[in-house]
Amino acid sequence: MSVLAALAVAGAEERTLVNPILPSGADPWVVEANGTFYFMATRGDRLAIRATRDLARLAAAPEQVVWRAPASGPNSASIWAPELHRIDGRWFIYYTASDKAADDDAHRGIWVLENRSPDPLKGQWIDRGRINTQRAGIDGTIFVANGRRYFAYSPYVGPDSVIAIARMANPWTLAGPEAIIARPDQPWERQGGRQILEGPAFLAAPDGTLHLAYSGSACWSDDYALGLLTAKRGSDPMKPDSWRKAPRPVLAKSPATNVWAPGHNGFFTARGRSWIIYHANAAADQGCGARRAPHVQEIRWTADGKPVFPVPSSGPAPAP
Repeated sequence: MSVLAALAVAGAEERTLVNPILPSGADPWVVEANGTFYFMATRGDRLAIRATRDLARLAAAPEQVVWRAPASGPNSASIWAPELHRIDGRWFIYYTASDKAADDDAHRGIWVLENRSPDPLKGQWIDRGRINTQRAGIDGTIFVANGRRYFAYSPYVGPDSVIAIARMANPWTLAGPEAIIARPDQPWERQGGRQILEGPAFLAAPDGTLHLAYSGSACWSDDYALGLLTAKRGSDPMKPDSWRKAPRPVLAKSPATNVWAPGHNGFFTARGRSWIIYHANAAADQGCGARRAPHVQEIRWTADGKPVFPVPSSGPAPAP
């Protein structure tokens, strides 16, 4: 490596940000494209994007509303957990919504918007309707494994919220049956008076191993935390037996670093490294509201391809 290259690397390594990167932003999501970071979070009645080339300066990036909930109808309320994805040269937003006239679990689903512009802040967003899931549910996401695209979400099954996946015929249509791959069967997944697995997020290991993080327990509990499902490279993600659940949370509250109820994360890649974004409260008993703020930290990898999650923390941290 040349001296100039070494200096460039050293300079890049010194980049920092301060967590949380915004004072508020539940269910955060980041995707990087051509050196720009696009950020989304739950806003309740709208979908909005911030764009920045420096996540440390995200607060200075204006929030641009790209869609507002209609006054009535099946996607008129509780606009939650938006995710922005680039698929085959087009942008898609997956978001959870309900009906203002019946804003309850039985009426929640995942909806899709499409934009053919290279820039998601420009062009026209086309409503592709509701994903044809078998059950009411929340928190839709997508991932690719073995050359096929899959959809994962958190459907309601009796008193439980579970993680289910299905193959996709196209970015807004599921093909074939769904498979439930995880249920809230651990004590740590049953805190706060509900039995919940939600917020699935896909993480690809360098060796091709599949990892699917999820949030367990009720979001209003301080014990809300992240769990991890893992499937071997080449295995069929539609088979529940392909997935192994970590016995304990991989990211949990850390009173010593002022992080409570961390959860509903996303993963992204920048500078050839893996990063996690998640929301958390800054103190105990702050619940499931606007005080949840986004944190960004690095995911590292062991020599055998296992992700090493950071201790959740506030304050300065390496920046993407």
